[in-house]
Amino acid sequence: MYTWLIPVAVAAIAAIVAFVVYRSKITAARELIDQERAETEQLKAELHEQAEVERREAKLAAREEAHKLREQVENEMRAQREELDKTKRRLEEREDRIERLSVEMDNRAKNLAGREKEIEQQRERIDELVVEQERELQRISGLTRQQARETLLAQVEEDITQDANQLIRQTIAKAEEEGDRKANEIIARSIQRCAVDHTAESTVSVVPLPSDDMKGRIIGREGRNIRAFEQATGIDLIVDDTPEAVVLSGFDPVRREVARMALQALISDGRIHPGRIEECVERCREEIDEKMKVAGEQATFETGVSGLHPELVRLLGKLHFRTSYGQNVLKHSIEVAHLAGAMAGECGARVAIARRAGLLHDIGKAVDYERDGSHSLIGMEICRSRQEPEAVIHAVAAHHEEMPMETVEAFLVQAADAISAARPGARRETLESYLKRLEGLEGIAKSFNGVDKCYAIQAGRELRVMVKPDQVDDRAAHGLAKQMAERIQSEMEYPGQIRVTVIREKRAVEYAQ
Repeated sequence: MYTWLIPVAVAAIAAIVAFVVYRSKITAARELIDQERAETEQLKAELHEQAEVERREAKLAAREEAHKLREQVENEMRAQREELDKTKRRLEEREDRIERLSVEMDNRAKNLAGREKEIEQQRERIDELVVEQERELQRISGLTRQQARETLLAQVEEDITQDANQLIRQTIAKAEEEGDRKANEIIARSIQRCAVDHTAESTVSVVPLPSDDMKGRIIGREGRNIRAFEQATGIDLIVDDTPEAVVLSGFDPVRREVARMALQALISDGRIHPGRIEECVERCREEIDEKMKVAGEQATFETGVSGLHPELVRLLGKLHFRTSYGQNVLKHSIEVAHLAGAMAGECGARVAIARRAGLLHDIGKAVDYERDGSHSLIGMEICRSRQEPEAVIHAVAAHHEEMPMETVEAFLVQAADAISAARPGARRETLESYLKRLEGLEGIAKSFNGVDKCYAIQAGRELRVMVKPDQVDDRAAHGLAKQMAERIQSEMEYPGQIRVTVIREKRAVEYAQ
């Protein structure tokens, strides 16, 4: 009957429990809020207290800083006041000195005024005495004032001129003495650094033979091998009583070397006849060209000169077979390069330019028999055409004073050339005259039209000329020989007589295949 009360009671109890729980939570929340509020208040109090402490400390620090600044400013002001006091005292002392000096200057001005009057009086007295003396001198000497002045000036000028001339002579003598001493020292050092041996070149070459029987094969039937050999090389082949040897004679070292190599090749091969002779001579000419190239490259390597045009290197190698008064021109050029470079180093000049010009200074001698003019000017043209430096071209052209020398290197090359040529035994004058005579003979022959080859043989006693058969016939060959003989007779000086032989040869060659 009261069953419905149970749910009501349960609900009431649940409500009461919920209320009690809710109240407990509210109470706990309030306690937590009160605790947080208390902590917050405490934190505020601590922060306030800390801020107060920091404010007091900042105030104290500011007071201390202000006190320090005040003391610093006071010290600076005190120092400035002391400096101003010192400056003021110095100014006062300076004013006192200025005042004393002013008084002293006034006194001096008064004294000077008095002395000026005395000096003026003395000057007037001196002028009167000078006038009286001039009158007396004019009366005694019989000269006017202008004449006496001119005489005195002339005497003074003469004395000064004599003193100046004496001073100039002494200075020049001293400079020459010092210059000679320095030049001798430089030359001696340079020669000592690059001294070389000299061997005079001859005009003959001796070729050894394996046996005397080889002489007959060299001569050939009725001498045809000798004639073919001499015609191909332009060198005299002398077969005499010398055991197991023959002699090659000729003034041109290149031809003589070609002939020597060709003859040795023929002797080694054993086949000696005109056709074989021509082949060997041609091959040996090619080998000589290669030798000249190697000799030129060796010369540039030895002297340290680089960057030369290949044609200049070839011409340098050609100088290996050229002599000047018996002196090998390539060896002479190498020595001049070393000497000029050494002296340039001692003098502070351009060593590379001096060495390069010294090596190339006689390059014109490689082709001087092919062109007109001196070897210096020919060398200048060769170097200019091969884009050598202007300083090198000038030194090459001026080393025999055919052009005015304008650079130190030109003077050094000339001096080095003279030093090398002046060595005892370096040159032979008679050999050079002999070679020039033979070159002159060949030059006359080459000047005629139709001449193919020409050789001066038999020590210059015979001129053998090969003509082109298509341009010169048999009758014209006789006239050509006579014209050459007349020109030689009128233009050259020579001992004895010279035989002119004109050879006209027509060959027809065919090959059977």
